[in-house]
Amino acid sequence: MKVVLFCGGLGTRIREYSEAVPKPMIPIGHQPILWHVMQYYSDYGHKDFLLCLGYKANIIKEFFLNYRPQIYADCVISNGGGDVRLLSEPPADWRVTLIDTGIWRNIGERLYAVREHLKDEEMFLANYSDGLTDVDLDDMVARFRASGKLACFLAVRPPLTYHLADIDGEGRVRKFTSSDTSDIWINGGYFLMRPQLFDYMREGEELVLDPFARLIADDQLMAYKHEGFWRSMDTLKDRQVLEDMVEHGRTPWRPSAAPAHAGIGAMAVR
Repeated sequence: MKVVLFCGGLGTRIREYSEAVPKPMIPIGHQPILWHVMQYYSDYGHKDFLLCLGYKANIIKEFFLNYRPQIYADCVISNGGGDVRLLSEPPADWRVTLIDTGIWRNIGERLYAVREHLKDEEMFLANYSDGLTDVDLDDMVARFRASGKLACFLAVRPPLTYHLADIDGEGRVRKFTSSDTSDIWINGGYFLMRPQLFDYMREGEELVLDPFARLIADDQLMAYKHEGFWRSMDTLKDRQVLEDMVEHGRTPWRPSAAPAHAGIGAMAVR
């Protein structure tokens, strides 16, 4: 199944990094978060990736064109560097198609721009490329297929708690309370879709606003609720949380894998 990855945004909420590199290339451990997202899908057998590029597209292209897995993996070098044998996971057989969808397009416009690459698919996966989860993807796919609907998104709990201030008209604070997110579900940025979705889209529209509203009106959108691990990387604090997890060997988005090292197979660059 093809996996569409949205990699073209400006990443303004984590500008400390995104001024130098596009947000999906911000490192978590030794590898960019984009690589972690791709490894998650690869672990479930989905290795045909379609990357929608935009902001600093050349940096993402250079990463894949010049990728050398031995830089990140444990390895044995012999013959003066002529022979390299990896000691960890074998290189992943990935197919990566890189499409420049423009700098200023939103998610919906980026998806619409690559629709010709998806027209022959029964269904496809899509991802914001800035969050990680341990959701059972096989179960999510099975439930979506059985539903017969046109689109599905991962619904998760907000990971943060806020202190709510009760303030009167003169600025006096009456009290502080902790926000209750137990009844709140948000879009986790992991999607399953059928090509018929494009019939619900119009040029220039954001994906989860007008097109999803039309799907809801026709009862063609479903949510897959997930109570387990999920974390997006919107701020420096979010990145530090994920960085600390990797440094301590906790990667719930790869529960069955050894410490993550992998290479890249065939690639189409356009």
